[in-house]
Amino acid sequence: MSKNKIFLPLMALAAMSFSLPSYSQEKAFSPKIKTQDTGSDLIDSAPAQGPKTQAPSVQEPKAIKEYPLSSAPRRLQRHGLGLGIGQTFLLGGYGKHGDSSITADLLYSYAASYSFDLLVNAHFSQHKDDNERMKLLGTSAGIKARLVEYDNFSPYVVGGVGFYAPRAKRQRSTGTEWSSQKVTFGVNFGAGVDLRLNDEWVVGLLAQLHAPFVVEQDGQKDLRGYYAKLMFTGMYQF
Repeated sequence: MSKNKIFLPLMALAAMSFSLPSYSQEKAFSPKIKTQDTGSDLIDSAPAQGPKTQAPSVQEPKAIKEYPLSSAPRRLQRHGLGLGIGQTFLLGGYGKHGDSSITADLLYSYAASYSFDLLVNAHFSQHKDDNERMKLLGTSAGIKARLVEYDNFSPYVVGGVGFYAPRAKRQRSTGTEWSSQKVTFGVNFGAGVDLRLNDEWVVGLLAQLHAPFVVEQDGQKDLRGYYAKLMFTGMYQF
């Protein structure tokens, strides 16, 4: 065997021996590549066993805060009977024959609508001044118009007409003499306030002016005048 044939294999073995350690070091110190763990993803993405039924969402009702109404509802087509007590002021020619005094009136009302009522007033009173005297007898009817309705409180105005029979006992040269009693027409108007205590009882204040027309007399001076009332009222509705 020639020297060249022996030398070449030896050179190849030597080269391999020098290259092996470097290869092992590169393998030992090569960084590890971290791979993503897909196990949990596979579990999450796995189809569910059997169909799932989702429970319907139940919404809890929201609590509604209640506020007081600006006006309490009124019941219509109701009758009312009441009494008014207060001062009657004689004015004009009536004031010459009597003094003002405390009197009482009978009242009737009917709730025709939410804004308008019928108000009827019936009254009788006597007023004295020395030897003279004044008698007032009247029945009036008016429309009661409510200006505003706030809670159970309502101011109003009233106006209407009526029949009156005033009579006066007057001084004459021959003594005192009563005027002839005649029924005459007249007008009335006023204002007031109502306060509903409950569904049945109503109290309030009423200021009203009554103006009968002139009562003509035979052989005497005609009877002229008017009078005003300021009353505390109470009424029962049914």
